Amino acid sequence: MYSDQEAYGRRVLAGAGFPVFGWVHGAGGVPGWDVLAEYEVGDGELAAVEVRSGDWSSAQGPYVTVRTYRAGAGSGGLLPDLEDVVEDERDRVYEHLGVDEGDTAGRVRALREWITVDGEPHAVQVHEDSRTGAGHGTVWAGRLRVDGATVTVTGRGVPPGSVELHRIGDFERYIVGRTAMLRQVAALRADRHAPEPEPEPAEWGLQAHRDLVVQAIARAAAMAAQLRAGRSARLPRHLRGEDRQVRWETAVRQQMRLASETREEADEAVTSMVNHLSRLAHHADWVSGTAEGAAAVEEVVRYTAFASEVPSLPAQRAWERLWAGGTPELPSGTEEAWLTAWEQWRVERTQHGARR
Repeated sequence: MYSDQEAYGRRVLAGAGFPVFGWVHGAGGVPGWDVLAEYEVGDGELAAVEVRSGDWSSAQGPYVTVRTYRAGAGSGGLLPDLEDVVEDERDRVYEHLGVDEGDTAGRVRALREWITVDGEPHAVQVHEDSRTGAGHGTVWAGRLRVDGATVTVTGRGVPPGSVELHRIGDFERYIVGRTAMLRQVAALRADRHAPEPEPEPAEWGLQAHRDLVVQAIARAAAMAAQLRAGRSARLPRHLRGEDRQVRWETAVRQQMRLASETREEADEAVTSMVNHLSRLAHHADWVSGTAEGAAAVEEVVRYTAFASEVPSLPAQRAWERLWAGGTPELPSGTEEAWLTAWEQWRVERTQHGARR
């Protein structure tokens, strides 16, 4: 597999019609220190190349990512904001090392620095995000123009003013370095995620359903909060990854057992359940972090698994009509009818609590 990837990388990079830059460092030939991270091809032409250099196994660095865009490839304002480039680097640390450096910006500064490219200093505007107060490092990103090409540089553990770039004449150590790094990452992940005995379905009860929908609500709330704040939609790191697939699979198996359904039926039921509560969380703030929200989760879960006669039964049936898109027998599959049913449930629940 790796040899095929290396051969393909050599063919693609042989057609680079623009200079590609990398970080000059003194680590020599340390395996995995210089890595071909990725490349973009547009309209049959190489459009961008990203290389990374440094100690990928340390959250302290030093580590520098250099992405070079062919002249014109970044036109039209399509280049990512520097804030997002910084978050991409924090994503890398999470994916490689399992270190979550948080999703909230720390002490942010806009700096004007100089980065040396082939011996010539170039002015660069830098976005710096320091999270040392939270026990994490400082990550910065800057962008400059060199001979018509656009170059984005990201660093941690090294100040921007000390970075020197050079044109890469031979990509071989980056191509081979990628293979070395991927093998090292795979070995680290295998050690970090030692297999644990999987619980028997009977041990889970409805907990697999609950865990899955609580995570789905958290994902929906996080995405909505970021969009309201004017940021690009980016899931918090702790809500990503393989964990969701594991939760989903466990919930489907439980649904098969509890509802005596086929795998296809159970997967559809779990899909409907997750979408029901995610969509409700999008429309109603009370779904997350309130007693009403916890009660709604419990009732949706019990209706999904057992078709129970829960107090929110009208809302459950309204969702079924909405999810199905409406049918001749059940034509009122509208979002308004569904939300109204949930609001009526809330009113009745409040009145019942007051009488008690």
